[in-house]
Amino acid sequence: LNDLRSKKYILSWQLDKMMSKREKIQFAYLYFIPKPHNTGTPLRPIVSSLNMPTTRISKFLDKLIQPIFDKHARSTTIIDGVDLIHRLEAYTTNGHLIPKTYLCTFDITDLYTILPQEESLDILIEFLLQYDYQKVQNIPIDIIRKLAIIVIKENVFVYEKKFYRQVIGGAMGSAFTLTLANIFMWKWEKQLVHRLK
Repeated sequence: LNDLRSKKYILSWQLDKMMSKREKIQFAYLYFIPKPHNTGTPLRPIVSSLNMPTTRISKFLDKLIQPIFDKHARSTTIIDGVDLIHRLEAYTTNGHLIPKTYLCTFDITDLYTILPQEESLDILIEFLLQYDYQKVQNIPIDIIRKLAIIVIKENVFVYEKKFYRQVIGGAMGSAFTLTLANIFMWKWEKQLVHRLK
């Protein structure tokens, strides 16, 4: 971060937002919560990342990128059950919901933890370029990618007194992982809709 600031890729207030406080840094730790709605009650891995070194970068990126995603993906994003009902009513009014209409849903198991890291970062840049973002809050998109690399690839956590680095996917407890997963699915949806046309 200091290197990015010294080269003037980020502003001092942005550095302050992302820089961890040394006295508060803690290693993340892995724990599991049961998924009682699934057969056999499997466990969902969670990395507690409240004070890990990348937490503030993750939160900063999430606040930077999520509003852009929300703005451009709103037409294809259903937020909750009420939103779904409103959409179905609108589709009916517009003549799009007819007896031959098929509705499909997908549930991707453990999406956050299986995201291909490099591909996800490439899709992040593709998403920003698709909507003509060369910079976001004066941060060039190649620097956004560098920050995202830190968040995705520098996940170090403790489990049973051993240190691990996550090499596939992103940490479940990291704020930016959700936004990155949504952007990854944006690309998947685009490809699916293109094939169906």
